[in-house]
This record gives sequence, C-alpha cells and structure tokens, in this order.
Amino acid sequence: MTAKRPEMKPYVAQIHAYVPGKSSGKDGKPLVKLSANENPLGSSAAALEARAAAPLPNAYPDPDARELRGALGELHGIDPARIVCGTGSDELLNLAAQAYAGAGDEVMFSRFSFAVYDIAAKRCGATPVEVDDTDYTADVDKLLAAVTDKTRVVFIANPNNPTGTYLPAAEIARLHAGLPADVLLVVDQAYAEYLEPGENDGGMALAAAHENVLVTRTFSKIYGLAGERIGWATGAPHIIDALNRIRGPFNVTLAGQSAAVAAVADQDFVARSRDHNNAELARFEERIAALGNHGLTAIPSKANFSLVRFSGEVTAEQALHAIADAGYAVRHLPGQGLGDCLRITIGKREDMDRIADVLAELTGAANGVS
Repeated sequence: MTAKRPEMKPYVAQIHAYVPGKSSGKDGKPLVKLSANENPLGSSAAALEARAAAPLPNAYPDPDARELRGALGELHGIDPARIVCGTGSDELLNLAAQAYAGAGDEVMFSRFSFAVYDIAAKRCGATPVEVDDTDYTADVDKLLAAVTDKTRVVFIANPNNPTGTYLPAAEIARLHAGLPADVLLVVDQAYAEYLEPGENDGGMALAAAHENVLVTRTFSKIYGLAGERIGWATGAPHIIDALNRIRGPFNVTLAGQSAAVAAVADQDFVARSRDHNNAELARFEERIAALGNHGLTAIPSKANFSLVRFSGEVTAEQALHAIADAGYAVRHLPGQGLGDCLRITIGKREDMDRIADVLAELTGAANGVS
C-alpha cells in the first residue's frame, strides 16, 4: 500500500525555481562575479556605517519601515503613505500578482523579461502570458493586442532585465492608456537609477495620478545593498493597502532599514556608480561592436549589464567557458530563450577590458583574423 503524502498544488509544480548567477567555476574555484548585476563599487560608506551601528538583532525591526519610507518620500517627492517596503523588489512583484490575480486570471509580460514574472503568475495560480518582443524590446502594440478579459496584471521592466532595453515615457504612457482600468500595470524600475539625469519613463507620475499603476524599485543594484534584500514600491493608496495586507510583517531587517536610510542620503555614491557604469558600458559596447564581423552584437543597454549575442562561429557557450577560464562568471540564459547570448554585468574597468580581450582572442580578432 502506497503511503499518502501532501502534494503541492499543480500550478506550483509548474514553477521552475529561480536560478541565481554563478560565482564559481565547475571546479569550485571562486570567479569574479559578473553574473548578478551587483555594483562593482560596493556600497556607500555611509550605508555600511549605519548598518554596523544598527540596533542589536534581538529586537524586531519597525514593521512599517517609517524612517525609510520618509527618506524615500522626501527624495522622490512622494507621500510616504503611498510607499511600501519589501524583501527586495522580488517580494513586491510577487505580492502584486498575488493581490490582483489568481486561478483563471492572466498575468502578462514581454518575452525576455525578468524570470520572476512567470514565477509570480504561477505562484498565485494565474496563467502567465508571454508576449512577443521586437528586437529584444517590449512591444506596446503586441502587449495591448494580447489583453483579454482575463488579464489582471501586466509587468513591464524598464530598463529591462536581461536585455537592457528601454521604453521611453511616451511608450509607457501609451501602454497604460490602452489597458482597461481594472488591469494593474506594474512598472519594474530596478535599474532606473542608471538612466542619465533627466531621463525618465514617467512611471512615477503615472503611479501618482492613476488608480492602476504600481512602480517597484530596489536597493540591490545601484545602491549596492543586494545582500540586505530591500525593495520598495509606490502606487495609489488602495494598492499599497493591498500589499501591506499580505506582505511579511517584519520583512525588512533592522540593519537593512538603517543601511537603506543612509544610502538614500548618499546620492553622491549613486551618481559615482552611475557615472562609472555608463562610462564602462559605453567602452565595452565599443569593444563588442569592433567584433561585429565575427558575429558579436551588444544589445543597446540602459542598465548595468550588456547582453552580448553570438551569431558567428563562436557560440555563447564557448565564450562562457573561455570567460570562466579567465576568472569571470557571467550569465548564460538558455532557459529564457537566450541560449545565443551572455549577460555580462559591468564591472571595474580592468574586468571589462579583460573580458573584451578574451572575446577578441576567442574570435581571432586579436590575431588580425577577419
């Protein structure tokens, strides 16, 4: 007689667990980690000091993260009551799907989007709907054409991960305007701080003015606090209320809240990180463009990584191994339909030069082979 056991829900069984970027080779040897889009400059010194000086962990953190929400509200001109904090933006993305979608509903996103969107849909029993892109970029017309009476949530990452592509404010506004009023538009701005000053997709303004827009952000990228797992979101009061009802009650740690408050105050570090990234990204994209005759293309990026496509004799997998042999971990994403691409985080100048050199050597360009 076969013993009975608890069985997971069928929609949970369909989930493929999120696979993080690697940090070691097949032999277990540590590699320079350019696979997770972490800040190569580390963290703000002020944030590290605040983290170290945080109260002892025997006490619970402020469940409402009031000081952090106040700091974010002041920086971005948002009423703190319209802000909710989470365990990274991942928690908030999952909560948005959970609060507004379920069995029989649809959660929509573009092809080559953040892998968590598919997980968030399946986690609440909804049906994920992946919509074709155009040139690795979300296509507003295709997204709107795919909307049905079952659509409840639309995720759009801007800039997008893992492609680095970007929709300008007019396109985000057009997407929102074309959605039914009862569909939640989630604008995932995890990489927004890497945009040039004045460059803005308008998501925050939409969230401030409308009842069906949520914008999410994170401290994991430009702020360099990935290990503390801190995210935040803003939207209409009823959306914030919904997320507060189902989030973890003490979801951001004492140390994390202290570090994030200090990080918000240190916008000089943010500016230095952005300047470093954008300069090194441009240099790296130039090096890849010089290898175009060998089938390498860098998808134009607005984030802190470059998606390099391999369409010549050298494959992405061959390049992955060569880069690992040189001491670096980058991201290969065949599971997301990007088997011919590598996503390479923008690291320090010497890191990017070394990877570009490896690719030149691998393709024969370093030896003058055309």
